[in-house]
Amino acid sequence: MLAQDISVFRGERLVLDTVGLSLSSGEALLLTGPNGAGKSTLLRVLAGLRKPDAGQLLWDGENAFADRTNHAHRIAYLGHQDALKPGLTLIENLTIFSHGAPLDEALDAFELRHLADAPVRLFSAGQKRRAALARIMLAQAPLWLLDEPSLGLDVHSVERLGDVLRRHREDGGMIIATTHVPLPLDNVRHLALPGAPVEEEPVDEWADEGAWA
Repeated sequence: MLAQDISVFRGERLVLDTVGLSLSSGEALLLTGPNGAGKSTLLRVLAGLRKPDAGQLLWDGENAFADRTNHAHRIAYLGHQDALKPGLTLIENLTIFSHGAPLDEALDAFELRHLADAPVRLFSAGQKRRAALARIMLAQAPLWLLDEPSLGLDVHSVERLGDVLRRHREDGGMIIATTHVPLPLDNVRHLALPGAPVEEEPVDEWADEGAWA
């Protein structure tokens, strides 16, 4: 995956200024920078949820925006919201994203099996985040785009997350993440976005669902 000279304006404000990055099989990249520097915006561009005002996003040398449906199958995107349907049970939520794959590995990875038949509306913030991360596992996508993935997790759950991230990379997967706290990622590259702090645009996670489900 290759992003070249990505620029994004919000009104007359330049949020991302000719940002470039590349990622190969098994690699991980950590996006850093002050609040409002455009980290979440860049993830949304990489996910195909927003076209840049300038620059291009390439996958295997082809324009990723030429076929957004195909690009969506390459991406598992986790935003600040967990994008779970509160009225459904955990099993029902995960089944939506599983594409028919077994749920056992994802449930066990984040110790969720005892919550399988509970409605998500009853979950704590940490339980919802673990459920959202299980959803990412089930997407079977090569590139994981994770916006503050450890948000709401306790120390033990962060360790479990580290195991999942490591296995994904060992299987040839790629990870791009934002974080304000240390993440359990070894041999990770960094990309600092220095842009002047501006307010990140509001995101309707459910409006984006079709792009990465």
